[in-house]
Amino acid sequence: MAQVFQVQPETPQIRVMDQIVNELKRGAVMLYPTDTVYAIGCDLNNKEGQERIRAMRNHPEKKPLTFIAQSISNIADYAHVADKAYKVMRRLTPGPYTFLLPASKLVPKLVSNSKRTTVGIRIPDHPICQSLVGILENPLISMSARLPENQDPITLDELFEQFEKKVDIIIDDETNFYRSPYTGLVSTMIDFTGEDPQIVREGLGFELAEEELLWP
Repeated sequence: MAQVFQVQPETPQIRVMDQIVNELKRGAVMLYPTDTVYAIGCDLNNKEGQERIRAMRNHPEKKPLTFIAQSISNIADYAHVADKAYKVMRRLTPGPYTFLLPASKLVPKLVSNSKRTTVGIRIPDHPICQSLVGILENPLISMSARLPENQDPITLDELFEQFEKKVDIIIDDETNFYRSPYTGLVSTMIDFTGEDPQIVREGLGFELAEEELLWP
């Protein structure tokens, strides 16, 4: 049964966040809020946790995992960011966006895939996410919290019930607000791996992202 941590959404309690990060360092997988939907995640260095998350989501090995970072400056070790990508990311972050980028040589070692060439990066505008990666001092693995075998929850309590036996930690931000990954409130995804950037998934912040990509 997952341990539930009550965390204030705007000013996360340092003592509580330290406890959560200590558990992540020990290998915990968590359910936690972001600026889009609730997500499941673990320490980037936790390969067993990554496999648990992939299994929960039936996520194919060929599909990239998404990392949550604190800022653009924190992703240089994990992805190659061209000038065009950097300019767009600087204007859109922090925010509800996932950026697909060419992976660095370090990424395959972290995600147990020797052929991994692409990585997804998120820099959420959410105090709890920012606090987690700031204290942990490296990115988190993150995937939207949905289970193939379950219907979409209607309430946050239903979401917690679905995951209470699948994760080790549940972060309750006390807002009682649940955004469903089935209703379009996911992150907008921008692909920077080709010659020209493209929006490959429309989600929150789509209109702003579209405007930014039109900038010279």
